[in-house]
Amino acid sequence: MASQTYRFHCTDGHTAIIDEKGMKLPNTGLLWHNAERSAWQVMELTGRNLDWSDWVVDVHDGAGRHVMTLGFMDVRNVPMAA
Repeated sequence: MASQTYRFHCTDGHTAIIDEKGMKLPNTGLLWHNAERSAWQVMELTGRNLDWSDWVVDVHDGAGRHVMTLGFMDVRNVPMAA
């Protein structure tokens, strides 16, 4: 099976951070982890002490179809990349 590109957009319904590049993943089993990583990166870059309760990661496939949504409040502990 060929890798598919997924885009991990972050939004609170008013402000959006659009993933224009996307990420190629070999299977859908990696979607959840990469959605968590996207949320974690946004929180790290902008300040983890903000209210993230309305923020979600909306994942779309290469054709623009919605694949999944992950709330920032559902993010588990994601190890920091080196």
